[in-house]
Amino acid sequence: MRTSQKSRQARRGRSSSAATPAADAARLLPLGALAAGLGLLSLPALAQDQAAAAPAAAASAAGQQPTVLPGLKVKAKVETDANSVRATTTGIAKGQQDLRDIPQAVTVLTEKLLDDRRTDTVQDALRQTGGVSFLAPEGGEQDIRLRGFSLAQTGDIYFDGLRDPAFYDRDTFAFDRVELLKGSASMLFGRGSTGGLVNQSSKQAYLRDGYSLDVTAGDGKFGRVVVDLNKKTGESTALRVNAMKTEADNWGNFVNKHGAAVDLRHGIGERDEFAASMYHLDNFNGINYGMPWIRTNSASSTPATIIKDMNPRNYYGAASDYNSGSATHGTLQWTRRLGIGSELKTTLRHGVYVRDMRASTIRFCTSATTNAACSGFTTPGLTGSSLLTAATPLQRGTNNKIQNLQTTNLQSDYSFRANWGGKRHDVITGVDLSQENFDGFAPNVLPTGVTLNKNSTITYYGTPNDGSGSVDETQRLRRQASSFDTSSIGLYAQDMVWLTDELKLLAGLRWDNFGGHYKTYQTATSTTVPIGTVTADRGRRDHVWSKRLGLIWQPSDLQSYHISYSTSFNTSGDSFQYDAAGTNTPPESNRNIEIGSKLDLFANQLSVRASLFHATKLNERNRDSESLTPLDDYLLSGKRHVAGLDLDIAGRITPEWEAFVSYAWIPSAEIDKGALTASGSITGELQGQRPSLTPRHSGSVWSTYQVLPKWRVGGGLNVRSSMTPNRNPAGIVAPKWVTGDLMLEYTHDDNYSAKLNVKNVTNKLYADSIYSGHWVPGAPRTIQVTGSVKF
Repeated sequence: MRTSQKSRQARRGRSSSAATPAADAARLLPLGALAAGLGLLSLPALAQDQAAAAPAAAASAAGQQPTVLPGLKVKAKVETDANSVRATTTGIAKGQQDLRDIPQAVTVLTEKLLDDRRTDTVQDALRQTGGVSFLAPEGGEQDIRLRGFSLAQTGDIYFDGLRDPAFYDRDTFAFDRVELLKGSASMLFGRGSTGGLVNQSSKQAYLRDGYSLDVTAGDGKFGRVVVDLNKKTGESTALRVNAMKTEADNWGNFVNKHGAAVDLRHGIGERDEFAASMYHLDNFNGINYGMPWIRTNSASSTPATIIKDMNPRNYYGAASDYNSGSATHGTLQWTRRLGIGSELKTTLRHGVYVRDMRASTIRFCTSATTNAACSGFTTPGLTGSSLLTAATPLQRGTNNKIQNLQTTNLQSDYSFRANWGGKRHDVITGVDLSQENFDGFAPNVLPTGVTLNKNSTITYYGTPNDGSGSVDETQRLRRQASSFDTSSIGLYAQDMVWLTDELKLLAGLRWDNFGGHYKTYQTATSTTVPIGTVTADRGRRDHVWSKRLGLIWQPSDLQSYHISYSTSFNTSGDSFQYDAAGTNTPPESNRNIEIGSKLDLFANQLSVRASLFHATKLNERNRDSESLTPLDDYLLSGKRHVAGLDLDIAGRITPEWEAFVSYAWIPSAEIDKGALTASGSITGELQGQRPSLTPRHSGSVWSTYQVLPKWRVGGGLNVRSSMTPNRNPAGIVAPKWVTGDLMLEYTHDDNYSAKLNVKNVTNKLYADSIYSGHWVPGAPRTIQVTGSVKF
């Protein structure tokens, strides 16, 4: 049945955005039939709508007046991020858009979902999504992987649409949602975006008074207070303040952080709207650097894995270890509304980020020179015995980092509607400029005659959280080791053409100019080279084009199908440094092809989104050169791909039953081309291998049910299949895992409620973050109670 003229006109009034196919999409057409087949799920809901309309249509055809039933008054809250796990719009793809109008996989974690699951950090939030894994690198950074591609190293984390590149422990206290755009997106955001990107959407001031207080207490001596205050200060002006304080002993791996966010808006909803905001987060936490891998027996053919009988609460870091950092930025924004569908938005932000990490790498004791307890000890590990007892000594290494980063971003986006060639065009175009100044320091330099030994008192496997190994970290000298300054400009334009009332075509193009300048400095005392002398001075500049194409078919307001093609690029300086060969190496290029659908079921209360994707890094940077020696540059000779299915379900199955599902299945992932050394042997991830940190199955299920008017229960599972750490070291596998969470909520009235959360109910030990030399366990079973007041 064709859509009515009225319905088509209503759809025509919505803003949209999409992407179009490429020739490579033909490879995925058989899989597209599967995605399109998901449309069958909507037939019961569509049949119900048609059945309901049939009596009125029959009466009209017979010339009779249809029977009109008395009106019913229904009390229902407007669906928002604060009271639903289902989102219908997003701002992740330049401007506020319906999710059904974006031709790429998008997962939205709403404020309601984050609150239900007691989610305090962005990393905790991302654990609730499919396709995400975590690298535990040498520097202790939070390196997020999406579909096996790094987000942190390429700066693919955003704060209200602006790049948020620093390494720090991001908290959710000031966010009303966390969004993931999956697949290449350089046409929208510039460099990076191979696997996708994360956007943190902040809470904004609104035109009514609202105040809330949440107080949480839990085991591990956990305490947290979050305040959200919104005040309407004028006819079109409002001020919102969010603040947080968290402390915990956490069984030795302590937490001590606080933050505040202020948002002032004037002219809300008017022709000219102005906003000024400030954000500050300060962390002084412990740092769990994890444990070494170990074989389950002495056979060399046995894969190395985690220590399976360890309590996940065990912490072996030194008492003086810490991970301190702060993020502070101020933002000014001006929005001018020029008419229906026409808007100019300009945003300026300056940010300052500081990081000081003092960490202990935990390894099995290998040297008698460290401590007498190591003498004669047979080391368990990758090649040794599986014997591990409470008396097994451990030794702590030192891995410290001190970094400063300053960023300035200016972004201006102009969107408008036009009627060209008899077709409606929704156009968005813009420019963004950024500058980043990074300083790295050598944190392990000591004055002459001073030694700091974390192993003067040994720690043992059987005595975790013993408070030993303390040293005076203030004695280390702070000397600058490097600097990296970048500047970039991006120009883009995207046009959504309404070919028919049901078919939309999108085409977008972007040009980026990215340059970096890297210096290293002398930090060691020398009789010939003064401290602070520049020891290397390198730089390069790249000019890159990015594309986005898509086709969207929307046969009704309840169905949307798309096919898209998009590209991205990664530069050599993404990690704030150039080595000699990287300075001479151009960017890598990537592409993403996707076929997907989005359906709204159960009277538009439940959304189902599915997509089939094929992402390829076409010319991966390899550490070899044309002549193999000397190493002048890196060959862009590598290639890898991932392909699979993304599935999201969010909303209400019944008025009492709400559910959220995020799942990714990646059955096909391979290193298509590897690198060769001078001797001809392949190094790194081998050709034909599955890429590291790319689990076949990953995701989360969460469901709640209103059992009584005042009582609500909830529960969920988090799953990840086995995977290998970075560089695919031979014989190391992080095993698959499943954890469960529970929730019980009592709501006295609209103003008072209490919630009990139990995370990791079975106290499951699992490798949450992994690296080639170690793994970091996930959080143990934690029990927390939250009291909430709204006034």
